[in-house]
Amino acid sequence: MTLTLLKNARIVDGSQDRPSDPVDILIEGETIRDVGPGIRSAAETTIDLSGLTVLPGLIDCHVHVIATKLDLGANADLPNSLVALRAARIMRGMLLRGFTTVRDLGGADHGLVEALEEGSIEGPRLVICGKALSQTGGHTDYRGRHNRRTVEHYPDRLGALGRICDGVDEVRRACREEIMGGAQFIKLMANGGVSSPTDPIANLGFSREEVSAAVEEARNAQTYVSAHLYTDEAIRRALECGVISIEHGNLIRPDTAALAREKGAFVVPTNIVYDRLAKDGAALGLPSASVAKIEDVRSAGLEALSILHEAGVTMVYGTDLLGEMHEHQSEEFVIRGERLPAMNVIRSATSDAAKAIGLEGRVGTIAPGAFADIIAVNGNPLDDLALLTGQGRNMPLIMKGGISVKRVEQHFR
Repeated sequence: MTLTLLKNARIVDGSQDRPSDPVDILIEGETIRDVGPGIRSAAETTIDLSGLTVLPGLIDCHVHVIATKLDLGANADLPNSLVALRAARIMRGMLLRGFTTVRDLGGADHGLVEALEEGSIEGPRLVICGKALSQTGGHTDYRGRHNRRTVEHYPDRLGALGRICDGVDEVRRACREEIMGGAQFIKLMANGGVSSPTDPIANLGFSREEVSAAVEEARNAQTYVSAHLYTDEAIRRALECGVISIEHGNLIRPDTAALAREKGAFVVPTNIVYDRLAKDGAALGLPSASVAKIEDVRSAGLEALSILHEAGVTMVYGTDLLGEMHEHQSEEFVIRGERLPAMNVIRSATSDAAKAIGLEGRVGTIAPGAFADIIAVNGNPLDDLALLTGQGRNMPLIMKGGISVKRVEQHFR
């Protein structure tokens, strides 16, 4: 296998509040063979990273790679071929921002995973739930009050984030079908949402019995349930039913945050999406009913960061961006940095994210046995998280699985 030696790497991975002393990183094929000072090797390629900061490839644990339009109802009606091609472009943009692994929270199918693995398209490693599950009239039911069209078409539409199922038996069947189709976890829409037309934020999605059935099906398949949740009531109910991945969590209160920690759950805040929706949503075609919901969760999401931090809950990096907003993916770092230590923010996109998606030791770390997902940054992100923004302009080297997808030679000695 091809050997690559990266020399003089000062590593920032969220485990400490300063860069490491310089070390060398020996890469064999797609994985890291060794990390340490003064490695001697007859490597075919040697890159000196002196003067740069080196991070593991970043992980975004809440994306929708098939959300090519902000109007998700219209997105669901696009031809599958068009959605797939647009998704490929969206994922390449993520990779060039330094995100080498992403977890899709509704819509992406195993065909996209296969296309990435075989090299037909270029993008991050993709972890999927298949279609998110919603009750009739819940989040991802975009028919509106006057549309009685059957929902049977949703599972076969690549541009649809979710599918509709009602009752314990339908929930069980939907879970089993998504897992059979390649889902690596299950996603439930267990609360009202901003982008869907008929479910106010405070609405609870699914009964306790339905949520518990999904949790059992996930556990039977050796995986877990993730749930779209805003209100404290909905979050507490989901935790009691066994959900361990809390998406958004904007309206969580201290007692429920303590319960999340007790249950070993993690939370994936997505503050950048509300920031961008508030600024650009109406201009980009977000329906007025959705625009009116944004402030219900936007400011509370910032307070939730402090509540979760004080409770010691693991927070994982996520963005939830849609359509034209994908380019703002890295700005979540800056928003979180206003409330949290930079070390914690970076860890949310490295080792904490890896644990959350069951890839601990394989991604989110620079260590022997891990995938050689590595980015080099001009400057120290611990001092300025904005260095991770700007569409990768401060990243002269981005590697995924030992392959340089971006390499700007003048930055290396």
